[in-house]
Amino acid sequence: MAKKTRNVLFIVVDQWRGDTLPSLGQSGIRAPNLERLMRKGTTFTRHYCQAAPCGPARASLLTGTYQMTHRVVGNGTPLDAGLENLAGALRNAGYDPALTGYTSTTPDPRVVPPQDPCFESTGTILDGFTPIAPFSPGKRPYLAYLKTQGYALPGSDALDTWLAKPGWSGQRGPTYAPSRIAARHSDTAWFTDKALEYLDGAATQPWFLHLGYWRPHPPFTAPREYHDRYHPDDVPAPLDAGSAEEVAAQHPLANYFLRTQQQKSFFRPGGGLVRDLSEQDFRQLRATYYGLIEEIDDHLGRIFAWLDAHDRWQDTLVIFTGDHGEQLGDRHLLGKLGHWDESYHVPLIVVDPDAAADTLRGQRIDRFTESVDIFPTIMAWLEQPIPSQVDGRSLLPLVHDRCPDDWRRDAHWEFDFRDVRNAKIETALDLDAHACALCVLRDEKWKYVYFNGLPPLLFDLENDPNQRIDLASDPGYRHVRLEYAEKMLAWRLRHANRSLTHYMSGPGGLYPG
Repeated sequence: MAKKTRNVLFIVVDQWRGDTLPSLGQSGIRAPNLERLMRKGTTFTRHYCQAAPCGPARASLLTGTYQMTHRVVGNGTPLDAGLENLAGALRNAGYDPALTGYTSTTPDPRVVPPQDPCFESTGTILDGFTPIAPFSPGKRPYLAYLKTQGYALPGSDALDTWLAKPGWSGQRGPTYAPSRIAARHSDTAWFTDKALEYLDGAATQPWFLHLGYWRPHPPFTAPREYHDRYHPDDVPAPLDAGSAEEVAAQHPLANYFLRTQQQKSFFRPGGGLVRDLSEQDFRQLRATYYGLIEEIDDHLGRIFAWLDAHDRWQDTLVIFTGDHGEQLGDRHLLGKLGHWDESYHVPLIVVDPDAAADTLRGQRIDRFTESVDIFPTIMAWLEQPIPSQVDGRSLLPLVHDRCPDDWRRDAHWEFDFRDVRNAKIETALDLDAHACALCVLRDEKWKYVYFNGLPPLLFDLENDPNQRIDLASDPGYRHVRLEYAEKMLAWRLRHANRSLTHYMSGPGGLYPG
């Protein structure tokens, strides 16, 4: 009997919060195509990435390992060539994995000569993928496309590409700035166009497509027709976590970010500190963010229409997820950073076409899942071996309503905040670079944050869901802190790099042979 065709559509969005899927947390977002995907598959409501920003987050996604193993501690940190990755595993399985977007991967300088031009950027495409619409380094292919469409390109700062047209910026405050790029020429439209070209060419053979979208990543500016889809008065206000002064007083790292985070890193023109933005400014920024989400949803509709027309839902595993989250004004911050849930809670929808998934089709699963689970899920569905290094577990048993009794009851993530080039944060906090790290253990009841060089944090999530009251120094909770410190130690010991731990040399040669 001929082996069943198995295709994979792996949709990866950037900086997309987990609570902004339709009907999950953030109300009023219009995303009918994602709602359709949720009806076709299973939605994971407690899905967390393992690190931030993009480079570390995607290293975990693409190797199935925690940051303590892959050690990509920032954008531009090389990925160890000794680690297996999704692209290589797919090639071993006979696929030529195609990619739109980027993986924010810096190659290992022990393998690639340090003089290679790839080191001129903070990340390129993971070796093994076939890029069909690469967005790095320097976003050059897309910028070249814009030039052919008559757009004047910016100078040294590529983010200026999306500057607002004259007279548009500031109509509703500093965060109101519709993009000068027309919707038909946006990066989201470009990725989709290229993906459809690829799918048309691959329709007669098994295929794998990493469909990467840059949005809703900053700059927070959308084409005019999407920028005005949501009014700032109609979107939720930022989380009530206290004033900026209260947040800063909670921990030295929070204080540092609130004293240094600049508006210009997130929107144009931008001036001053992020913490100086008003609630209405943050609401406008959220309205723009929702518009960027709706734009992606519209273009996903084009992809799904292709699957309809070619009858490909029946043999295609579809996974929709993000690399990391976004503060979006919560705690008076933007971006992805620190220990805060908003930066690490990401969306996950899995559509398995096999009949075994029918029981939970259209349902939600509230078990804790992590980005390291994606790699083994894809390999398991393709009936391929899962590398021994992988820290995650296949999600197929959960999708098939056969959740193992020993499934994790918590989630973990890490954040390394060293400044390799300038050591600004090390100087400000009086820390050695290797002490600029934190690790989080979060379950339904407690959240424990361990810092290597700074005071820990402990939150009672049942009674303090917005995490305003740190209990780490309260003697009455010392037993909880000890319990969770021991849990974290056990987790680290269990997941220490085991790439070669199942081998042993001796009489008779290498075991296993």
